[in-house]
Amino acid sequence: MIRIDAHHHLWYLSARPQEWLDDPALEPIRRDFGPADLRAVTERAGVDATVLVQVLPDVDETAEFLVLAEESGLVAGVVGWVDLTAPDVAEQLDRLRRGPGGDRLVGVRHLVQSETDPGWLVRPDVLAGLRAVRDAGLVYDLLTRPHQLTAALEAVRAVPDLVFVLDHLSKPDIAGRVLRPWADRLAVLAAEPNVVAKVSGLVTEADWARWTAADLRPYVEVALEAFGPDRLMVGSDWPVCLLAADYERVFATAAELLDGCSAGERDRIFGGTAARVYRLGNGR
Repeated sequence: MIRIDAHHHLWYLSARPQEWLDDPALEPIRRDFGPADLRAVTERAGVDATVLVQVLPDVDETAEFLVLAEESGLVAGVVGWVDLTAPDVAEQLDRLRRGPGGDRLVGVRHLVQSETDPGWLVRPDVLAGLRAVRDAGLVYDLLTRPHQLTAALEAVRAVPDLVFVLDHLSKPDIAGRVLRPWADRLAVLAAEPNVVAKVSGLVTEADWARWTAADLRPYVEVALEAFGPDRLMVGSDWPVCLLAADYERVFATAAELLDGCSAGERDRIFGGTAARVYRLGNGR
């Protein structure tokens, strides 16, 4: 089975400033990360293909990522950004798909975690945008925090024929060892058949300096119970993960936490689910 990193980023600070990296705590990753850096870490970890996810709310970044994906031979799909609140979402998506590398566009994401309106996902204009994503045959990546899972559930139910991918298990407070109400809300969301989730980004929700696999295990067990192995995929969240762990340790830890799964289940979690959900290699 092909091994897929279902979630990572790239950026060039000189070409596209990343103001979010101005936080002093993020200094270790305040540098360029490009395709050569990605290839080096994926080769060491035995990863065959990746999904590159947007960083900025900027459609030009998405267009650049699509070109990069077409040229890389490693990036199989791009989860990009368009303005979901705009009346021309369908046209934005069409322009991206007709442009260079457009067949690599597999999904859309918005930085919902940064929205102050807890009901942003169920605004009428946003729901119209989500329906345009559905009509384009793409999936939607949910980047939320635990308090936003209620609105995420409403959106999932409002557009039941759109596949939603929950990034980072909605960022539970692992460092604070807080399991509920996150676990209860996750279970309710997972009951909707059009939702899958990424076991990703967990090391940076834990104590960066002192986390262990045991700290992450309760949260992964909740996700396994809620979604089952057929609706989970593993992502590195590289290079953000470097704040707490290198690329190889992220994948080794995921393998340790999922060692109770059968070989077939692990194949799906480490590649098959991402390939199926994002339709990688199927003419995109």
